[in-house]
Amino acid sequence: MRTLVLPFALALAAAPAAAKLNVVTTTQDPAAITRAIGGERVEVTALCKGFQDPHYLDAKPSFMLAVNRADLVIAIGLDLEVGWLPPLLHGARNPRVLPGSPGYLDLSTLVKPLEVGNSADRAQGDVHPMGNPHYWLDPENGRLMARGIAARLGELDPAGKASFSANLAAFEAALDEKEVAWAKALAPLAGQPVVTFHRSWAYLAARYRLDVVAYVEPKPGIQPTAQHTVEVIKTVRTRNIRVILMENFYDRRAPDQVASHTSAKVVFVPAMVGGTDKVNSYFDLFDAVVSGISAAFGSPP
Repeated sequence: MRTLVLPFALALAAAPAAAKLNVVTTTQDPAAITRAIGGERVEVTALCKGFQDPHYLDAKPSFMLAVNRADLVIAIGLDLEVGWLPPLLHGARNPRVLPGSPGYLDLSTLVKPLEVGNSADRAQGDVHPMGNPHYWLDPENGRLMARGIAARLGELDPAGKASFSANLAAFEAALDEKEVAWAKALAPLAGQPVVTFHRSWAYLAARYRLDVVAYVEPKPGIQPTAQHTVEVIKTVRTRNIRVILMENFYDRRAPDQVASHTSAKVVFVPAMVGGTDKVNSYFDLFDAVVSGISAAFGSPP
């Protein structure tokens, strides 16, 4: 018997490890969720950094190489990446990850978009007629994203289905616990008027019943003008607004100007995983945003 066991053991030791699925995500949040679900069975590359504006990304040659080698490309969709992802997919010459193939996953198909039907006239700014693409900023949409990612990984790697299902269950259990804490922290702020810089926070506001009454941008993607900033200052004073919520990759000079003429405080927070050194997971992202908002409302005006 011993003479049979030893060769078998040596054969197992010499066998190559199962190849990992090579996953490319357009932004950091689906990357973080994919790592949580895929574990050691995936290798994940995110193209946009957490401190970059995902609307406007330079399509580097290294991105095209990453897409060329990918088994799965995961996109946010709703035209968030419309200016840079299609050329990458076309130039990468990888038919496995083209839209419509199993190797392409548009996460927006898994959620219910807000602000659908806005004008497609580019004169109105960086508009998204199919809906607001910042849906990952509702943790319940994160749950739907995780389920969709787990399902697609299972299709591409059937041997890993059990592992993906277990990791998904762990992710959802952790999310359940976190959502209780986030809801408790923001419950006292329900109905509070806020100003945001971009329209990134529509889903967060809807989930936690914050009332977004004005935007620092005059139109999506259009830099603040002096005249519009004066109008925002008037609104902040009239509504006694205490918080200006903004992403940490935008220029904060206009929001700071509004704050300097009012009692509002600028809450400068990451809008994506990787936005700061301390935001390394999907849960870290909401911890940072919720604590930033809570601290601003809790401090005296």
